[in-house]
Amino acid sequence: MASTATSTYEGFTAEERAAMKEHAQDQKKAARRGSRADKAAEAERDLLAKIAEMGDSDRIMAERVHAVITANAPILAPKLWYGMPAYALDGKVVCFFQSAAKFKARYATLGFNDPAKLDNGAMWATAFALTDVTAEVETQIAALVKQAVS
Repeated sequence: MASTATSTYEGFTAEERAAMKEHAQDQKKAARRGSRADKAAEAERDLLAKIAEMGDSDRIMAERVHAVITANAPILAPKLWYGMPAYALDGKVVCFFQSAAKFKARYATLGFNDPAKLDNGAMWATAFALTDVTAEVETQIAALVKQAVS
């Protein structure tokens, strides 16, 4: 593999380091929780609190995404994952919402991890840019999360 003299690895960005710290805090907090029901209720409260902290545009989209996912894939458990709202099945994150502000991006992201059953041939999308969550987008998200847990 060739490398150029001008390329250098600069390490993780400040946003990436902050996300990793949030993930470690989330893991510690989850380990201290009581019963399974207590864990689930507290995890959802944490997720909703994280959404409430977001700026207007991201918050509105995250609230709609949360509503669509919980209505269409109630088997998924809300949780925080690297400081982002996420939804897990058997402890494995299936999908997540990443606000635009989190990594100073121009759009929010709805992403899917390996457990999501979105396979479609030899190549398929695992992340979707969101600039608005309209009724049409809600329908698309509902279809994706239903397929992801099928």
